[in-house]
Amino acid sequence: MRANCWTGRNSVEVRTVPDPKILNSRDAIVRISSTAICGSDLHLYDGYIPTMRRGDILGHEFMGEVVELGHDVYNLQVGDRVVVPFPIACGACNACNRQQFSVCENSNPNAGLAEAMFGQPTAGIYGYSHLTGGFAGGQAQYARVPFADVGPLKIESDVPDERVLFLSDILPTGYMGAEMCDISPGDVVAVWGAGSVGQFAIASALLLGAEKVIAIDRFNYRLRMASERAGAAHTLNYEHEDIHQALLELTGGRGPDACIDAVGMEAHHGTGLIHAYDRIKQATRAETERPHALRQAIRSCRSGGVVSVIGVYGGLMDKFPIGTVMNRGLSIRSGQCHVQRYLRPLMARIEAGEIDPSFVITHRLPLDEAPAGYETFKHKRDDCVKVVLSP
Repeated sequence: MRANCWTGRNSVEVRTVPDPKILNSRDAIVRISSTAICGSDLHLYDGYIPTMRRGDILGHEFMGEVVELGHDVYNLQVGDRVVVPFPIACGACNACNRQQFSVCENSNPNAGLAEAMFGQPTAGIYGYSHLTGGFAGGQAQYARVPFADVGPLKIESDVPDERVLFLSDILPTGYMGAEMCDISPGDVVAVWGAGSVGQFAIASALLLGAEKVIAIDRFNYRLRMASERAGAAHTLNYEHEDIHQALLELTGGRGPDACIDAVGMEAHHGTGLIHAYDRIKQATRAETERPHALRQAIRSCRSGGVVSVIGVYGGLMDKFPIGTVMNRGLSIRSGQCHVQRYLRPLMARIEAGEIDPSFVITHRLPLDEAPAGYETFKHKRDDCVKVVLSP
């Protein structure tokens, strides 16, 4: 089969590789009909996530048709059309029983690596380094899906791929980011990052009852999408405005009730010495994060408010403003998305017409053009927000 493989920092290559096989009685093999490049894939591409190996198949947002099943998978049949959640979950451990699927205790065969890095193991993730299990990803013609009796959502209508593909990751991630804000009527929510996850965080905050949402980014085309498609009431370009001051002015001097960091470890903007400090430390791999957006969200949130972190962070950051968090009574909530928890509720919202996730798609390419897709996406060429690949 053909698959998009990591070949080094800032390098991917579509190669012919062996087809996946059933390895466990709870496995399925899926012929992939649609897959996508995620913003967090760029952290692999840029070389900031450790334990990648040359030839690893990338991709954790995919869907397709079941073509083979292990003998213990009873909820699916060959020919079923499914969306596959990016976290791999067993469905039976303590975390899964709490619906905290992204920290499943049984799905990461390299749990020791994750425990050394994070203190406790995390779930396995498709195509996202050996730290999360070394599982082959979905930017390919076929994928092996472990615990197929737990993860995949069967699509029983003829809804197009583009409306349901993002149930695999970015729609539930944006929704969970908004849900963690504990939104009450009248609340103002600020979202840092107007990429695809940020767009869905904006739309989800409004679905959950926010009075208004403020979008923050540096690209005007993404801010236009946030306003025209996601529903943001205000947009702020941090290259032209003092974000902290602007947010105070928009909220009567109090600050947003909740702030969502949908940027993560490669935030591009900072000021003064701390900006130079982070750039140097990350360039030399002495620090894994550029936490400008997170620091700004913490500083800007109203006292007693919530900072929701759904942007991906991989390791360590310096100059974390814990004094601000403690003295101003902020709550920080975070996590890789527990996708399986949200599949059916969000599918119901899609079917009811409350949201059409396809609005974030700007580029459609065949799988063989994945390297060009990564470059276009990374460098924000041609107003790129989201790339969908067709195997």
